Amino acid sequence: MRKIALALASLVLAFTTSCNTGKPPEVYYLIAANVQLPYWQTVANGFNKAAAAYNVQAKVAGPNTYDPSAELDALRTAIREKPAGILISVADVSTLERDIDSAIRNGIPVITVDSDAPATRRLYFIGTNNIQAGRLGGSRLIDKLNGKGNVAFFTMPGQPNLEDRLSGFKQVLNTQPGIKVQIIDMKGDAKTASDQAAQLLAKTGAQKIDAFVCLEAISGKPVADALKNAKATDRTVIAWDTDDGTLNAVRDGTIDSTIAQKPYTMGYSGLVLLHDVTEAKPSQLNKDFRTDWFSPYPVFVDTGTTLVDKGNVDLYFSAAAVNK
Repeated sequence: MRKIALALASLVLAFTTSCNTGKPPEVYYLIAANVQLPYWQTVANGFNKAAAAYNVQAKVAGPNTYDPSAELDALRTAIREKPAGILISVADVSTLERDIDSAIRNGIPVITVDSDAPATRRLYFIGTNNIQAGRLGGSRLIDKLNGKGNVAFFTMPGQPNLEDRLSGFKQVLNTQPGIKVQIIDMKGDAKTASDQAAQLLAKTGAQKIDAFVCLEAISGKPVADALKNAKATDRTVIAWDTDDGTLNAVRDGTIDSTIAQKPYTMGYSGLVLLHDVTEAKPSQLNKDFRTDWFSPYPVFVDTGTTLVDKGNVDLYFSAAAVNK
């Protein structure tokens, strides 16, 4: 009996030692600007859900406002921790691209999400085909304006995904010489968007703004509220994303339509794909996989878009209620 007891004690000790010396869970980072926005909370929900499924640790980092410099600080902090992988949305290419390449040189796989930095060594991009989404919005806009009018685009110049959306709109609108475009820098701030919309609504005659297009989630509801306050029912608003405020404005008709992305899918798939990379790391991480005919990675993973209007907006409310 004594021998059996000693053998069992040795087995328990070996098991305990093995557990104590085992590797900690792999850590994966999701980095973005405006992480408190409902959009980015949805991305984070998908990211965390996948982390739980794979038994790895997820960390979400970045500023609570649109602040590329603060996002850079978050990226640098993540690089110092040497995580298993980084999923990052690029608020400003010139600010972040050098350190994205630095992460790759340090052996950390990086995939961009929502907003890309194609000139870097990031492995690939996952998110919306923003040019195609812009074309979708542009076609809707032409129908609403009957090919004639002044359009104000609310955006943040220099952010890659927004530039692509604007490019998609322009590709369609360039076929309509009667539609004139002006660009409004809303600086990532809801109040700025609201104030600028109110100023634009005061214009009359040949300068009257007939349509407002919001290329990101922040400005949709503030612009819609400005129109509602001015009782400007003769204008068209096309927004972006599906936060509750935007969807309610679509339902009541203040916003004509909004372009729905799939942020949960971006977060979930982003972690899954990063995990796949760490499980089978390429022999050379710091290379241009876009030009490699035998690359194990795609250049772009399109998560899809839908145009939401009064006809289908209740489907989005129902889906949100089920997934809360």
